[in-house]
Amino acid sequence: MRINFQMSGGFAYIPALSKPFVVDTDQVDPDIAKELENSVREARFFEHPDRVGIVQKGAADYRTYTIAVEDGEHKHRIELTDPIRDASLQDLVSRLKNLSRTLGKG
Repeated sequence: MRINFQMSGGFAYIPALSKPFVVDTDQVDPDIAKELENSVREARFFEHPDRVGIVQKGAADYRTYTIAVEDGEHKHRIELTDPIRDASLQDLVSRLKNLSRTLGKG
């Protein structure tokens, strides 16, 4: 499974946080790969529309997340904006944010 994750927006623009983070679960520790793949499945990622959540008027400071997942024949891209109301999607975003900070260095 290949996952592309990008954050944008928010109160303060930080270029390092805006860089896309790409993770291929075949290329990372098997425990990390299993957690990510489980998070994608638990979030029913491929069942969601391309846009999740409604951008409220005056929501300029909200952070937006773009997640694209390729899993064999399945390809899907979702754009989400804070606050993320779906707990399983929020969990996926949190995992990807944490991984981008740890694995994305360098």
